[in-house]
Amino acid sequence: MNNNSQDQTALHTSLQEKVRKGFGAGWPICLGYFPIGLALGVLAQQAQIPVWAVGMMSILVFAGSAQFICVAMLAGGASVTSIILTTFVVNLRHALMSSALAVHLQGVNRRFLSFFAYGITDESFAVNMTRFNNGDWSKWSALSVNHLANAVWIVSTVTGTVIGQFIPQGAFGIDYALTAMFICLLVYQLQGIIFVATACIAAAIAVGWYLFIPGDSYIVGASMSAATIGFFIKRRTRDGHASS
Repeated sequence: MNNNSQDQTALHTSLQEKVRKGFGAGWPICLGYFPIGLALGVLAQQAQIPVWAVGMMSILVFAGSAQFICVAMLAGGASVTSIILTTFVVNLRHALMSSALAVHLQGVNRRFLSFFAYGITDESFAVNMTRFNNGDWSKWSALSVNHLANAVWIVSTVTGTVIGQFIPQGAFGIDYALTAMFICLLVYQLQGIIFVATACIAAAIAVGWYLFIPGDSYIVGASMSAATIGFFIKRRTRDGHASS
């Protein structure tokens, strides 16, 4: 065996090891994604969304919270414009996560970055950021985390949609599952008085907007308004602590 063949073999072995490390770090994410994906699929099926549409949504969007919101808005008869704007606002945090990871991916070609960015979620970001900061973590390991989670999410949502055909409407508390999911997501975000205040402001604006302004724009309006108000409250509080 010549030196070139030996180098290629070593490179292939090294790449396999990096991918295995990524899978090892990503499997706990998959354990969490599978039941949530099943629940989303069941809810989507009961909202009369076909299997192919759920599959395409998971492939093209790959954002659990945004997909739950989309299903709820479709079931409520929301307009396409409202759904797109709401999804955009909900997923703005991905720009911040991508910026943080970019520090560890300098010099990587754009094709790889595009493929990598597609798979970023809250969970994969947390795993990869921790591993990058601890050292001994490669772009291939990080990519493996992203796309293992992606594959499991697609399979689980499609499976849930198929299973949902055999579950009667309202059985096992399915009608409440979406509301429960959003309550759970909200509770995990309440990490201080400012977050609680922002949540209360969002609820008040949403109710007022819904009662006095026709249409379904209250979701987008309440989200953007409360987020803006919360940002200024947090900045003013921080500036007040700094001056004192």
